[in-house]
Amino acid sequence: MGRLDGKVAVITGAGGGIGREHALLFAEEGARVVVNDPGSERDGSGNSDAADAVVQEIRDAGGEAVASKRAVGTFEAAAEIMQVAVDSFGKLDVLVNNAGILRDRTILKMTSDEWDDVIRVHLTGTFTCLQAAGRIMKEQGAGGRIINTSSTSGLLGNFGQANYGAAKAGIYGLTRVAAIELAKHEITVNAIAPMAMTRMLASLPGIDQEVASETLAPARVAPVVAFLASDAAAQITGSTFGVEGNSLFVYRMLTSHGVTRQETTRWTIGAIEESLSEIMDW
Repeated sequence: MGRLDGKVAVITGAGGGIGREHALLFAEEGARVVVNDPGSERDGSGNSDAADAVVQEIRDAGGEAVASKRAVGTFEAAAEIMQVAVDSFGKLDVLVNNAGILRDRTILKMTSDEWDDVIRVHLTGTFTCLQAAGRIMKEQGAGGRIINTSSTSGLLGNFGQANYGAAKAGIYGLTRVAAIELAKHEITVNAIAPMAMTRMLASLPGIDQEVASETLAPARVAPVVAFLASDAAAQITGSTFGVEGNSLFVYRMLTSHGVTRQETTRWTIGAIEESLSEIMDW
């Protein structure tokens, strides 16, 4: 028996890279999969039959899958993508928000389109798909699993990726809020922040692609997502898992010890300056 037997999953951006590995492993573990991907290039342009190819791989291995080629980023698209799962397999148990594009540019040179397109695909795409899936899961009354995709670019920052980093930081926050709101419906919401050798990472300077293709293989990320989609993760929600090769950990927002003044003594600019080391140090 597979760990995902009987489950129906939608995986966005599943035509290649990490998403493809998710789809293949989910199917291997018994899930019926909607492989969503318009087959765009790294920057979101164009289209291809990438989703069909992954569906065929799954079927050739004895699994069940259908393709969805609608690009994420609007409420209408999200509803249509989730409906494919219901129409094809009768229900929806798992959503993996993985779709993404890159339009790297430094802040002072970034265009409005470069900002808007990346925010639309990553942040709006994640929210709209989460909302559409959550509504179906609530109506079904059997709970569900939603796994989003954040990034170190949003959690820690990265040069030249203000649009991407802002979207990924937003996904971290969205994951926290959605976990709180959807808990009463037994829907868990978690995220991953993966580092894997995909066409997105390949563009970054200083990457040894030959070494990274093995140590940071996308296949190393998929088991974490499959675990979070399984019944074994029923009590885990609101967490963001870092996945870097064989390293697995959790990101958390922390505060320093800080300084608290007496209620009758307000902070002044000078007092802040004098106490800065105590305020900022851990």
